[in-house]
Amino acid sequence: MAPTQGPRAPLEFGGPLGAAALLLLLPATMFHLLLAARSGPPASLPGLEALWSPRALLLWLAWLGLQAALYYCRRARRAAPGLTLRCGSGFQALVLTALLVGLGMSAGLPLGALPEMLLPLAFVATLTAFIFSLFLYMKAQVAPVSALAPGGNSGNPIYDFFLGRELNPRICFFDFKYFCELRPGLIGWVCWLLYVGDALWHEEAILTTMDITHDGFGFMLAFGDIAWVPFTYSLQAQFLLHHPQPLELPMASVICLINAIGYYIFRGANSQKNTFRKNPSDPRVAGLETISTATGRKLLVSGWWGMVRHPNYLGDLIMALAWSLPCGVSHLLPYFYLLYFTALLVHREARDERQCLQKYGLAWQEYCRRVPYRIMPYIY
Repeated sequence: MAPTQGPRAPLEFGGPLGAAALLLLLPATMFHLLLAARSGPPASLPGLEALWSPRALLLWLAWLGLQAALYYCRRARRAAPGLTLRCGSGFQALVLTALLVGLGMSAGLPLGALPEMLLPLAFVATLTAFIFSLFLYMKAQVAPVSALAPGGNSGNPIYDFFLGRELNPRICFFDFKYFCELRPGLIGWVCWLLYVGDALWHEEAILTTMDITHDGFGFMLAFGDIAWVPFTYSLQAQFLLHHPQPLELPMASVICLINAIGYYIFRGANSQKNTFRKNPSDPRVAGLETISTATGRKLLVSGWWGMVRHPNYLGDLIMALAWSLPCGVSHLLPYFYLLYFTALLVHREARDERQCLQKYGLAWQEYCRRVPYRIMPYIY
């Protein structure tokens, strides 16, 4: 019998029916967007011959193998408090990957054919996500109760397969969730180099995110990490490849400024939070106003976190807008990322609110009273 734990977390995403629908809807949406970016909304579904390619499979497996090898090539020099990172530096992996790709291009590898292989690559990535999620689900059947996630243990196999039963599954020192969150999919999304490079440079900050600390590792995160992120978050680049748009210097300068503002907010908020968590006495945060909680932790109520409750989300959305604007305003498709990301962050913010209220109680209510806006000042 599978191990059980205490009171189960409330079901999310519409429960088993919602999870079953998302298992089909997410891959279908991804393929629809890939086809639409190339030649407009497809009139019919592509045949298997357009999706399956042994060459794409070999390329995908080589990519996963390379990132897995780089994951183990070096130990991280820095470790988060109380946690030991058993992985090589993510930023080093990005640099080494870029060097290897450059060497491959100079050696004559036909990397220019990659845009025509997007559908087969997305197909093998989706197959990988399903197979890998099945492995994770079976592995969780023999995991100790202490290793299980708060959610993803409803007893319904479809829901648990989707949400993930085990919190941080690993074999020996190989942490599957940490690897997938930061390596093959994120580096594959390198057309947004500033964002990807920032995430990998500050990789240990992910250890405090909801994905790592709360969510189980199942299809939702596995598919999101290795398929959804690289193939749908890059729609703007794919759109411009097939639909070039003129961009004059003044507009380009405005877009760069918007992106810089978004990044300034995003990085400033995250750095302030991480600095405070590591050392509240650090001169950079020691003067900030706080609210004490029953857990002994303190909540920032000034600085970035006194402006809105999730200023990092605000910076994220501003950058998403900037990365969509080069595609012009004649098509909605390049703005899918902005619309999707807005819905994602609003949903994530609501989950954050519930968990913080449960964890901090009256202190969180006081924080919400003093900082009434969630993401967008004076709007939301």
